[in-house]
Amino acid sequence: MSDSTPLGEFLRARREGLKPQDVGLPEHGRRRVPGLRREEVAMLAGVSPDYYMRLEQGRESSPSSQVVDAVADALHLDDEAVDHLRRLTRAPEERRTAPAGRDRVAPQLLQLLDSWPETPAFVVGPALDILAHNALAAALHSGFQRFDNLARMVFVDPAGRDFYQDWDKAAQSCVAEIRAAYGYDPRSPRITEVVETLCARSPEFSELWARHHVRGKTRQTKNLRHAQVGDLQIQFSAFTDNEAPHQQLVVYQAEPGSPTAAAFTELRSRTDNRRAEQEKHDAERISEPTHHP
Repeated sequence: MSDSTPLGEFLRARREGLKPQDVGLPEHGRRRVPGLRREEVAMLAGVSPDYYMRLEQGRESSPSSQVVDAVADALHLDDEAVDHLRRLTRAPEERRTAPAGRDRVAPQLLQLLDSWPETPAFVVGPALDILAHNALAAALHSGFQRFDNLARMVFVDPAGRDFYQDWDKAAQSCVAEIRAAYGYDPRSPRITEVVETLCARSPEFSELWARHHVRGKTRQTKNLRHAQVGDLQIQFSAFTDNEAPHQQLVVYQAEPGSPTAAAFTELRSRTDNRRAEQEKHDAERISEPTHHP
């Protein structure tokens, strides 16, 4: 994280990611700065260069909605990026932040997870920490060192590049999702900790984080590879808990009758067999007579 404001960081990164031809401007000669100049963004947005410079430098943190819309148009932001920009201009008390100590998942949601024995499902926090999961989700991710944080698993865990067949897509999604959560709560200690740790350990994460791309979790297809049951094509859905909007329920579904559905059944059977063997072993240990000298 840099010392400049989140708003300034975002504007500068998105400005530097555009070329003059992207916004219909002529490009003459060699440019000393990457992307657009501040003066060019100011002209496109219809504001003074000095005012736009104050936005990027953090000396103007409360622009009007008209200015926000104009700057968003100038930077060719998509809908999610525009929403992110608007959140960054709000006062801290207006943002949706995760209450301290609210990593606890509601009992009703835990019961819901366990009621889906044939569907991998888990709950993630703003920094993509795994807050709860059912047995099949744990089995699906059993090849990782820990099933604890999706971003760490993608960027740092050796299993990540084999498990996620579309690794680049998974990596971009993880960073964009954390960036979206950061827009709601730039002061979050946990998000800061995860970002700083991954920036230090993964050049790929650091590079993607600097781009300031934003995207929340959406319905999409994922291609995974499990060491025991092979290749999987899953439908991914995410749902927000109204009582804990900083948490999301993630559900992996397979097309009925598909090879992936059969693989889920096999994975569940393997999990049930291991559990039964462990319970039998534990029972035998308890029933063994105790010998005293």
